[in-house]
Amino acid sequence: MNYDGIDFFRGNELVENPYPYFDWLREQCPVHQESQYGVYMVTGYAEACSVYTDPDSFSSCNSVTGPFPGFPVPLEGDDVSDLIEAHRDELPFSDQITTMDPPKHRDHRHLLMRQLTPKRLKENEEFIWRLADRQIDEFVDRGECELVADFASPFTMLVVADLLGVPEEEHDEYRAALARRAHHAVGSTKDAMRGNPLSWLYDRFSAYIEDRRREPRDDVLTALATTTFPDGSLPEVIDVVRVAANVFAAGQETTVRLLGTAFQLIGERPELQQLLRDRPELIGDFVEEALRIESPVKGDFRLARRTTTVGGVEIPAGSTVMVLNGAANRDPGHFDDPGDLDVERGNAREQLAFGRGVHSCPGGPLARLEGRVSVERLLDRTSDIRISDEHHGPAGDRHYSYVPTYILRGLTALHLDLS
Repeated sequence: MNYDGIDFFRGNELVENPYPYFDWLREQCPVHQESQYGVYMVTGYAEACSVYTDPDSFSSCNSVTGPFPGFPVPLEGDDVSDLIEAHRDELPFSDQITTMDPPKHRDHRHLLMRQLTPKRLKENEEFIWRLADRQIDEFVDRGECELVADFASPFTMLVVADLLGVPEEEHDEYRAALARRAHHAVGSTKDAMRGNPLSWLYDRFSAYIEDRRREPRDDVLTALATTTFPDGSLPEVIDVVRVAANVFAAGQETTVRLLGTAFQLIGERPELQQLLRDRPELIGDFVEEALRIESPVKGDFRLARRTTTVGGVEIPAGSTVMVLNGAANRDPGHFDDPGDLDVERGNAREQLAFGRGVHSCPGGPLARLEGRVSVERLLDRTSDIRISDEHHGPAGDRHYSYVPTYILRGLTALHLDLS
């Protein structure tokens, strides 16, 4: 295949299997400028870490949109930092924490981390174990399930709802409302830019925050409403709401893809499934390896503030860079036999599925816990988990559908037969 002529961002050729393309890019150079939009594609592990940990050289202002729709003004010169600051608010999603740079990013991440304290996560964990069983109860007696719709999506959504303090009596309402909006998460980037798919959450959490500020209670929502910036100032309501909505969006979508990968591997590999049944202490290591071999986020964008050299390649100021987590996690220079699943791989936890540096995913520990609980409980509740031949075809000739975007990597559906 002529990979140089492929449009990674708008074509469909690589949706099912992007890894040969990632390998080809790395063979050209761990930092290689693709030919369609001039994006510098970072596929090397060391090079990816270098970009992620250098916010002074690489801005996150375009982290969601990449080369689309472009920057509002020409980016000329060897340092475009002033232009970025002058026009960043004109870019899509500029009000989201994922596109912020320090020091603003630091202040807003502080709001988020106050909700992810060890105490709160421990309280949330007790709910997670109960929820996993409750969700499995809905389908286990049928002997089959579609994992994404029947388990992963409602499970991850309600985990985050509980973490943020949504009253449990409102969980069914959230499940129904957000299920109707689920297509936004797997639609095209163009569709996502057309409107804000989180508007329902914005309205709901605005009401929560305003209510708790008027009448504080002894609950998590009050803690969310009254958390201050590091300087002691109280954020605007919308700032708190954006943080909560981001936890919902990011916390669900990526973990759903992780769970899809985990159970696809378990269903396809009887020897792996038996190993995890015999040695459940390896389930946490398995989750790490699943994150490495099928990173839920293919990559993340950055905009070069100044002309910078990465991996011996000069990246001009104003260039769009895409750090490909899915490629870096299969860099043979860092992971031995990177295309093989090795549950006992010694350095699997060094994977970049959650990024690195100031923008590393703060929900990583929660996603790991959700993965471990889900695998453990579904293995405990069954004696065998198999891929459905009826829906995906026989072993050796499987057919799967993957999320059709250049950002996310994961299954749209996974049909399982259960004993």
